[in-house]
Amino acid sequence: MMQRYEALVLTVPEITNDELKQMENQLDRLVTDAEGATLSFERWGKFKLTYPVRGNEYGVYCLMRFEAPGSLVKDMRDFFAVKLHNIAMRHLIACVNVDSLVYQRPKSLEEASTSRDVDTFLKENQMGGLLSSMSGKGKEAPRKEAAEEPVSAKPEVLEEKKAAVFDTEKESAEEIKETEASTTEQE
Repeated sequence: MMQRYEALVLTVPEITNDELKQMENQLDRLVTDAEGATLSFERWGKFKLTYPVRGNEYGVYCLMRFEAPGSLVKDMRDFFAVKLHNIAMRHLIACVNVDSLVYQRPKSLEEASTSRDVDTFLKENQMGGLLSSMSGKGKEAPRKEAAEEPVSAKPEVLEEKKAAVFDTEKESAEEIKETEASTTEQE
């Protein structure tokens, strides 16, 4: 019985296009010999790995979709282990449902723009408000605080508040002195 499979292969980062084409042809031949059919072979591109694999911090991902009998999976794993051991660092073969959703592949390092500026990043991530607030170039955006009183307060009120602040500072300084005196007496 024919089933649909995906084989995700992580290859060494130094793989050439010729080696990649040769690997694709070998895998295609393996599938057709088992009376299967290759549906697609995609080179996803070079990616930075989360952790080093065989001493490499980067790797090239390839995805092959094919239909074949279930007995081919063991043969393909052996093929990766024996014939492609110097090219394929890791591989994963999974059986997929025919009606499964199609997913989009991520952008590789080669496709990603290396010269992205801050404005582009903010626009792409819908943070345009930050751009407009910073467009004054050096001017600070006015800040609104809910608990702030208007500047036109009466001078008497301001003097009372200043006096209250100074009184609390004096009280706290006196409390500190009393605490220090009581600790020195206990010693």
